[in-house]
Amino acid sequence: MVVGDASLDIDVLVIGAGPGGYVAAIRAAQLGFSVLCVDKQYVGGVCLNVGCIPSKALISAAHQYEAVKHAAQFGIEAGEPSVNWAKVQEHKNSVVSKMTGGVNALLKGNKVQFFSGEVMFINEHEARVFNEQESPRYRFKHCIIATGSRPIELKAFPFGGRILSSTEALSLPERPQSLVVIGGGYIGIELGQMYAKFGTKVTVIEGADTILPGFDPEMSRLVAKKLASSNVDVYTGAQAQSAEQTDKDVTVTFTVGGEEKKVTADYLLVTVGRRPNTDGELGLDLIGIKLTDRGLVEVDDQCRTNIPHIYAIGDIVPGPALAHKATYEAKVAAEAIAGLPSKVDYRCIPAVCFSDPECASVGLTDAEAKAQGYKTKVGRFSYGANGRAVSLGAAEGFVKLVADAETGLLLGAQVAGHEASNLIAEMGLAIEMGATLEDVALTIHAHPTLGEMVMEAAEVALGHPIHAIVR
Repeated sequence: MVVGDASLDIDVLVIGAGPGGYVAAIRAAQLGFSVLCVDKQYVGGVCLNVGCIPSKALISAAHQYEAVKHAAQFGIEAGEPSVNWAKVQEHKNSVVSKMTGGVNALLKGNKVQFFSGEVMFINEHEARVFNEQESPRYRFKHCIIATGSRPIELKAFPFGGRILSSTEALSLPERPQSLVVIGGGYIGIELGQMYAKFGTKVTVIEGADTILPGFDPEMSRLVAKKLASSNVDVYTGAQAQSAEQTDKDVTVTFTVGGEEKKVTADYLLVTVGRRPNTDGELGLDLIGIKLTDRGLVEVDDQCRTNIPHIYAIGDIVPGPALAHKATYEAKVAAEAIAGLPSKVDYRCIPAVCFSDPECASVGLTDAEAKAQGYKTKVGRFSYGANGRAVSLGAAEGFVKLVADAETGLLLGAQVAGHEASNLIAEMGLAIEMGATLEDVALTIHAHPTLGEMVMEAAEVALGHPIHAIVR
């Protein structure tokens, strides 16, 4: 307990303990600084507690259920499976507990002080951290702000009752019989498709002309086809208007093609994006931190704000709101504090949707490369021609490589299909290292593996494929 206004000294104050904040705290501690990390909710942030990790645990469970249902194609007769939703949730919670426990151990192992509470800036070098029991004051030399983001709440669809954000959708006490999803981006598609696999009747309402608007159109079409075969109703170019809920269901009114429609379901899930946590009582305005019109913190290529000793990372700075981007920026910011020349380079941030099939992209698409003035070579190889994919019963999908036609330099890659989230890492490394199509084609890939498709796609682009006929 700190008496009066006496201040405690710390080298680095980290605000937020998500995949940006806790990594920044650990890296700063490794570099020899005394570090205090503060979070008002939980260690691990949204990602580990109510985002990436619990959603993937549920998605994995849904895949297991679907695999059992279709085991007969492999000669395995297991009978009709059933879903014990309480145990599904128990599995998800155990995964979250294990991962957050691991982060706690990492913080302690690196001698990072942790305070469960909130932060309020007093001035550029001092802050009050507080909870219901105490409110010590700290004087810091450097600060890294990593307060993350929260779901955007629409006026016409306020969260509460049977209108859910992604947070509530991960912890429903029962599996809904029906669900409406507003927003066909990666969060809406991941969660909607997960519930559909468990037998929920799902309706997706998306304002853009396609679902997954940030991905290659060919990838989006593949996922749309799978959704249709799973009895998921998808309305694109649609605008949600209103919702009326009772204690048993919710009715959503929307328009598509000039026609008004209504759909009633157990729950409505709203996934239309996330808002940076730069408002509230933190006091960024008090110390003069510059924000963009969207409420994002302006930073340089070392994640430094307009106040030189204060840094910002993750969802509160420009760029995609991805956990791995926050982690990357965390290390850059901590190393910049230590005087190292680390700078951000966003060429190789992979984007992944854990849909079915999975979609993953890194670098430029063919259209983006052409828009930047490149003449391109594109190599595309089908999952259906890969022995490992066929043996897994996962023959839908493709690997696509985009390269500079003049130099062969790899510019981007897209994968749609089984394990796309893992396959994309090789292509990110290739782009990062300045590899050419020939480098990729000459790399010996083990057989039979899904990874062979990367080599095969490079051979297609070079014009001498072995396992594809190019006309």
